Amino acid sequence: MPGPLALAWDDRLIGYDFGPGHPLAPVRVELTMALARELGVLSLPSVTVIEPAPAEPRELELVHDREYIDAVRQAGRDGRGNLRYGLGTPDNPVFTGMHEASALVAGATLAAARAVWHAEARHGVNIAGGLHHAMRRSASGFCVYNDPAIAISALLDAGAQRIAYVDVDVHHGDGVQAAFYHDPRVLTISLHEHPATLFPGTGLASEAGAGEGRGYAVNLPLPAFTGDAGWLRAFDAVVPPLLRAFRPEVLVSQHGCDSHRLDPLAHLALSVDAQRRAAVMIHDLAHEVAGGRWLLTGGGGYELVQVVPRTWTHLLAIAAGEPVDPARAVPEPWRALAAERTGEDAPATMTDGQAADFIPVSAGLDPADPVDASIVNTCRATFPWHGLRPPM
Repeated sequence: MPGPLALAWDDRLIGYDFGPGHPLAPVRVELTMALARELGVLSLPSVTVIEPAPAEPRELELVHDREYIDAVRQAGRDGRGNLRYGLGTPDNPVFTGMHEASALVAGATLAAARAVWHAEARHGVNIAGGLHHAMRRSASGFCVYNDPAIAISALLDAGAQRIAYVDVDVHHGDGVQAAFYHDPRVLTISLHEHPATLFPGTGLASEAGAGEGRGYAVNLPLPAFTGDAGWLRAFDAVVPPLLRAFRPEVLVSQHGCDSHRLDPLAHLALSVDAQRRAAVMIHDLAHEVAGGRWLLTGGGGYELVQVVPRTWTHLLAIAAGEPVDPARAVPEPWRALAAERTGEDAPATMTDGQAADFIPVSAGLDPADPVDASIVNTCRATFPWHGLRPPM
């Protein structure tokens, strides 16, 4: 029987660093690992730490064009941007060793994926991964190489026939969707803030796949300021029915926590408690529909102390099979480290004090409610392709 969690980790993963002042500050990953260590998550007997190797060119080429990879490598050497490939923009500034750092992120997700596929672990995680915006020929939205798409492609090459990808980042998972838009072997589901109010401006319910992949791209755009109850209601209405109908061999999930109400780059209003509940729901679905085979990554999240470390520590603990009590105190040594690294006062407990409850759509839908309207639009666009009846 494989153990619960293979954690792909190397301190060099913090080297994915666009420089001072950039929102994707690597300290968020550093503090996550430190908090998980302080709370004993990383020392659990259920956790195996595996040291990743950088993705090879042939692995990167599963998703990215060779010319783009060469451009990333060159930009990281000479420090010059290449706008043809989205390199050197404010979102994606060039940094020394860009290719090597990005390839290591992709390699860590690949290592976690292989551990799951070869039954070395039930779950595999790269908390530094989840770079879901990168496109075949361009960097986008802080993302250079699309590690979730690369890992999914590698799993397909290894023989997987059905893979589901669930993306709970506040931003649309456009790069992963684009990689598999015509492929019915991959079901992509993205819950995100409505594209009218947030980057990348895509992810309407009408984007439902094309060709043989029609119905296998699922988008649930939610109005700005949607909170815990509405977000969880939407997740529950859309994700479990589709996963149960699709029955993936592996469930892949991206856990950007920029849906939190404190996040400076977006406008949803979730709590750490709702994000924790979403992680529990995805974990339980992995066991229900995919035999426990679960590959998970981090993603966005720009509230570096108050949100990201707590949410992702909860995620790691859930994946390890030993969830952290939300009422548990945050260790004082970690609070001191957070203050030292950021100058910010850290939270005292692992909770925001919210119930994270919701009313399921089986209790009735209100067409005048913006969240319910989004649920209905998404279900009408995709459910029939899977033999499901949209809620009325």
